[in-house]
Amino acid sequence: MTFEEKTIKSDRIYEGKIINLRKDTVTTKNGQSVREIVEHKGGAVIAAVTENGGMLMVRQYRKPSQCVMFEVPAGKIDPGEEPVDTALRELREETGYTARYIEYLTKMWPSVGYSEEILYIYLCADLKKGETDFDENEAIDIEEHDIGELFDMVMNGEIEDGKSQVAILMTKALLDSGRLDKYIK
Repeated sequence: MTFEEKTIKSDRIYEGKIINLRKDTVTTKNGQSVREIVEHKGGAVIAAVTENGGMLMVRQYRKPSQCVMFEVPAGKIDPGEEPVDTALRELREETGYTARYIEYLTKMWPSVGYSEEILYIYLCADLKKGETDFDENEAIDIEEHDIGELFDMVMNGEIEDGKSQVAILMTKALLDSGRLDKYIK
């Protein structure tokens, strides 16, 4: 039987611009334990499908992984912002595109063992090209790749970013089901 932990005490260890860290003392099946939890406001992930049957992808250096990551556009939710608005904003800022169609696909907990972060994944289609509006500290390369090619890259272990794997796999399933036909020439 699953045991639901209850918080006995919670202490803030660190407060930052993007994350906070707290230490919770909790009840466990055999007494008490400590959980270190990263607080994060969450983010929006964009599966942006082009009329050519491609997806918009970005490459950017990510300090935690110490390398350039190949990923779908995404960004953190600003205070008071709805995830759908974050998705539309980040699509425009990171790729320059706007979407006439947006659909919520799912949400995911990328690191449920130690983080409260939730990522909301959206399909964006019927895209219109515009100008990017990168944050002052962003250096991003934008690329368009065939959805089938991206699917193969996920399955071959060439795309290592979890949010991108989920977005690509879900988009490939939508493509295969015919649900994206009206957006692709």
